Amino acid sequence: MDSVEVLDTAALLAWPVERMRGGLVVPGQRSELLHISPDRELVLEAAELIWEAPSEEALAKARELATTTGDMAGLSSVDFEILALAVERGATLFTDDYRLQNLCELAEIAWSSVMTEGIRSMWSWDLRCTGCASVFPVPDSPSPDRKLGNCRECGSELVLRRRR
Repeated sequence: MDSVEVLDTAALLAWPVERMRGGLVVPGQRSELLHISPDRELVLEAAELIWEAPSEEALAKARELATTTGDMAGLSSVDFEILALAVERGATLFTDDYRLQNLCELAEIAWSSVMTEGIRSMWSWDLRCTGCASVFPVPDSPSPDRKLGNCRECGSELVLRRRR
């Protein structure tokens, strides 16, 4: 591998061992991958991946970035750590996740798709009530179950909507 590459779980699922060899991954991806495709565990061992957790400083930079666009609420904790690792290492992030691609564009981090075409434009998000359309601050940490809560005005579900 000529340059440092951070691999999203999409790459771990789709790429052959030779293509993944030496890629950077976060520890949380192991359980994510085993949940999705338990048969890939042997492939992970053969790929000689570099398992690394991002620093607190990198997590803070990634949090600031994802909060700015409103993408934070839509990221899983694994996606958030992958982003932070790419920020910290100045690495190319290989992902099919549009939120991660959006954040890489904003931060001028190199990215490449695994199997999809990738994003064509950058988006920002608002946290809106599905009932009364009130807008609330976007959370500054990933939601483990991706549930964003209910409106304190009317009780309806809160969802992310593209900022206009």
